[in-house]
Amino acid sequence: GHEFLEFEVRPDGRLRYANNSIYKNDVMIRKECYLTKSTMSVLQKIIEDSEVLKEDDNLWPAPDLLGRQELEIVCGRDHISFTTSKIGSLSEVQCSKDPDGLRVLYYLVQELKTVVFSLVGLHFRVKPV
Repeated sequence: GHEFLEFEVRPDGRLRYANNSIYKNDVMIRKECYLTKSTMSVLQKIIEDSEVLKEDDNLWPAPDLLGRQELEIVCGRDHISFTTSKIGSLSEVQCSKDPDGLRVLYYLVQELKTVVFSLVGLHFRVKPV
């Protein structure tokens, strides 16, 4: 199998998370929870503030043997889908044909991953007092 990290936030607030890692022969992790409207608003603001909806992936590196990175966003009437090679570091972004656009994607993905990891961690690890 192949490694991947995937998360999806649906309009009804359902957050689905999957992580298939081959680290130490780990098994696929799947989690699901629901987000409040205020949390959904925060995610929407992060996406809108990033201005990723104005970007175009035509000059971004194509997926290769090292991997691929995809981002699909449906936000109101906007629907975008980006595909590029796996981005390992910011220096790879700087060497691309569209460093400004790819930097927007890079930072947005980092921020979204941080938020999703925090939400999943809080939902599934916090023990009630």
